[in-house]
Amino acid sequence: MSGHSKWSTIKRKKGAADAKRGKLFTKAIKEITIAAREGGGDPSANPRLRLAVDNAKAINMPADNIERAIKKATGELEGVTYHELTYEGYANSGIALLVEVATDNKNRTVAEVRHLFSKHNGSMGESGSVAWMFEKKGIISLPREGKSEDEVLEIVLNAGAEDLQSEEEFFEIQTDVESFEPVRKALLSKNLNIENSSLQWIAKNTLKIKGEDAEQVMKLIDALEDCDDVQNVYTNADFDEEFIKQQA
Repeated sequence: MSGHSKWSTIKRKKGAADAKRGKLFTKAIKEITIAAREGGGDPSANPRLRLAVDNAKAINMPADNIERAIKKATGELEGVTYHELTYEGYANSGIALLVEVATDNKNRTVAEVRHLFSKHNGSMGESGSVAWMFEKKGIISLPREGKSEDEVLEIVLNAGAEDLQSEEEFFEIQTDVESFEPVRKALLSKNLNIENSSLQWIAKNTLKIKGEDAEQVMKLIDALEDCDDVQNVYTNADFDEEFIKQQA
């Protein structure tokens, strides 16, 4: 199991916790709003919006919420304008972090993110300081639901996927940016239930981390993800198996 796959296992568990707190709805609404504002309110003509709407439906967001977010973005209803920004920095042990935010107040958000890095023994870096360690990939999470790895592997490889990681409860498919939508469509055409699909920053190489160091890094990541303006946090940390078991 790769370091990326270990992080995916943790993210999936954290996502389940976020769902209980309602944070997934907040993130989904922001993504729908940004996508509709930039590319228009018609999902059929706006790939980013179509993806955002599909992901919102996957977490059982009511259709009224989705429609209202689109109308706010297109000006049919009064709404907030969100700005997308990416902050870079280091946790302890030299672990790199990329933090994607969607905010209506840039000054407030950068101050809060900087404070969280400092509070948890990390430091914010300049633009480009860690981004070179990551590359954009398509990531699709698929519940196993009795499906065989060979069955899923044949579908996604024929559609252009790069890799498939098999976990106890789910499959994770990785693609390049160009193949992301074709692979997603291939899975949907087979009536397979996609849990989540998105373009993400994936570390080119990972750093192994365990024990107290892993705990400190995770405390910073947790604090960042608890910030209302933060959409995603990416890391090159390769958490050891014992630490993953503790996150269960």
